[in-house]
Amino acid sequence: MLETPHAIVGAVIVSKIPNPIISLPLAFASHFVLDMVPHWNPHLNTEIRNKGKISSTTTLIVAADVLLAIISGVAISSLSLPDTTHAGFVLMGAFSGVLPDVVEAPYFFLGWKTKAIEKWLSFQKSIQSDTTPFAGLMTQVATVLASIWWVIGG
Repeated sequence: MLETPHAIVGAVIVSKIPNPIISLPLAFASHFVLDMVPHWNPHLNTEIRNKGKISSTTTLIVAADVLLAIISGVAISSLSLPDTTHAGFVLMGAFSGVLPDVVEAPYFFLGWKTKAIEKWLSFQKSIQSDTTPFAGLMTQVATVLASIWWVIGG
């Protein structure tokens, strides 16, 4: 799944469940649940294996997605203001939602091919539920819309 839905769901969980001892682990765990939902995202490992590197198009998609995830996390956390403590926890929730993928970034973008990251990648791949780009993007749009509804109206 792209980073933006992970960040939004993580932030919304912490926004709606104010106890960070409960909500931050739930935000982290939501990452794995969302990866089991049929989705589409660029396949970095496949590109490296087939082309020897990540394409510029994929790099652009990843960069735009990360930027949108950051903006989304900040926007959702700002809804908690003026309670800066809660807003900070909401922002941590957004980060917790993407953390499992952040662990992979050095492997793909810095060439750190460690056994630990390779095991992590293998685990992450084992829970992925891929589908076509259209269907996979629609499940992510639905996830984002449901999360926004929950945070502002639910």
